Amino acid sequence: MRRRLLALVCVSASLLSGCGLVSSDAGGGRRTVTVWLMKGSASDDFLQRFTEDFEREHPDLDLDIRIQEWTGIGEKVQTALKSEGGGEQPDVIEVGNTQVPQYAEGGRLEDLTLEAMRDWGIRDWLPGLAEPGEYLSQQFGIPWYAANRVVIYRKDLFEQAGVTEPPRTREEWLTATEKLDRGSAQGIYLAGQDWYTLSGFIWDEGGELAKENGAWKGTLDSAAALRGMDFYRELQALGEGPVDADEEHPPQAGVFAKGEVAQIIAVPGLAQTILRENPALKDKLGFFPVPGKSADKPGAVFTGGSDLVVPQNTDDRDGAVAVVEALTGAKWNTDLARTMNYVPNKKSLAADVAGGEGVEAMAAGAAQGRATPGTPRWGAVEADNPIKAYMTAVLKGAEARPEARRASDRITELLDPDAR
Repeated sequence: MRRRLLALVCVSASLLSGCGLVSSDAGGGRRTVTVWLMKGSASDDFLQRFTEDFEREHPDLDLDIRIQEWTGIGEKVQTALKSEGGGEQPDVIEVGNTQVPQYAEGGRLEDLTLEAMRDWGIRDWLPGLAEPGEYLSQQFGIPWYAANRVVIYRKDLFEQAGVTEPPRTREEWLTATEKLDRGSAQGIYLAGQDWYTLSGFIWDEGGELAKENGAWKGTLDSAAALRGMDFYRELQALGEGPVDADEEHPPQAGVFAKGEVAQIIAVPGLAQTILRENPALKDKLGFFPVPGKSADKPGAVFTGGSDLVVPQNTDDRDGAVAVVEALTGAKWNTDLARTMNYVPNKKSLAADVAGGEGVEAMAAGAAQGRATPGTPRWGAVEADNPIKAYMTAVLKGAEARPEARRASDRITELLDPDAR
């Protein structure tokens, strides 16, 4: 019983401080599996329930769940994969679905193809999660959940501003947001470096972040991409989001919960964080798809999510595989989707989580879902991220075209080292 209480207390504490689970009877043959999960991916309550159930089903294993920040995670993961293992090194890591190839390069991840085909139902996985998790015809990333951004809004502020229904086009969105941006209220809180949201606007215009034509080349300076940036600038000005920071600095959920903010662009699951910080907003939150250029379809969005990977330097492959199997299996994958308003990892599980307003908005947007350029080197772009610097420069008043060309040149250098 003492070990069980320690486990539950530490899972909760790890959400805030990164503490690990320490088994009080480690000398009795129990093994600890260290799991890195990302901040905001799963609620405290979910992790407590999962830990309790997993350790009951696996009496020889303890879980050490450590919560990580997305910012800077690429370098941290690469460092962990290059280490000699042991100690507090992770045995299971949650990674963005498009990040798997960069970690698989060099043979630093366990090949899970056999388990995926034999036991885990690979043919039923969502392609947007499964395909990026494959590298050189081997399955290294196991789909965990899918999510894309929607607009989370305050129903009461919309009503007060006379906005009777969610907008369906960009023009309607700008008009409504102008009405909402009055007095102490912000029409929208949109951080200046939210490049995932910018990507959707660029795709809507027919632009790309980068294109491959023999070699990869940054294309933020195309006419279409510049139109996407122009719309971002118009929308961002209807609030007080910082132009020189992304949506996690400060966390936009906290800004939304504490301030008079009418809208944010985020995955629906962020509503859980908002309500934890301000329970008074219960029944006041609504969701709608990011509006498109016309009313017949929502705007393009980055459809992301997470895969689970097992580092090759794990000292407990069997324990790591058991965790992956449990988290991605039907029982806990459906539980996570319901808890966090995610899309589950299998097409056959979609009906089990249908009906929620946030999930419905997300599903509508997912029909226009896109992913980042399909190259293992895209991780280097995200780590350096000239897109953020470009956005800040434009929002501070710089001319967009030369700034876009500068950012595009940097993307080209990062994707094609021979271009330097």
